[in-house]
Amino acid sequence: MFSYLGVLISVIFGLALAHLLRGLSKLIQIRQTVRIYWVHVLWTFNLLLYVLGLWWGMYWWNNLQEWTTELFLFLTSYSIVVFVMSSLLYPAEFPADMDFEDYYYRNHRWFFGLLTLASVLDIPETLLKGAANLRAVPPQYVLFVPTIITIAAIGTLSRDRRVHALLAVAWLAAMLAYMNFSSLEKLVAR
Repeated sequence: MFSYLGVLISVIFGLALAHLLRGLSKLIQIRQTVRIYWVHVLWTFNLLLYVLGLWWGMYWWNNLQEWTTELFLFLTSYSIVVFVMSSLLYPAEFPADMDFEDYYYRNHRWFFGLLTLASVLDIPETLLKGAANLRAVPPQYVLFVPTIITIAAIGTLSRDRRVHALLAVAWLAAMLAYMNFSSLEKLVAR
């Protein structure tokens, strides 16, 4: 069953990555005429890292023997939320004179609202993997999840540019720390 679901999740995450990479590529190509906003670019990199991390984490489901419709729909829905969130960073087409700072703040509530939802959805996804003995929940997860949910919630509520700059950097630091320390723990355990 996982190979079937894995293909669907891979397509959805692949579309999210393709959208982010296409947007970033086009931004670079027309950089002379658009107004680039560094916080927006940093969130692009944050989401690239996030989607790749989620995609990697979904692989643990390959050892599950019995699948339910609810789990299938849950994991698919989680993937869709991540795709829609990714698609909010860049419009499908954008003019050569686009102001990305303005675009970012016009969409920030939706973006951070979906980021909050994705972060909350990660909790049952991770705990279910642990309950099914597919992967132990890393101890760092207890600190990581409240941190990213707090960042996402503040991003939803705030429009302050300094706060958003801090949130983008904090998210990157939290992601890199979690990925680094949860990986180091696995290496030490061997």
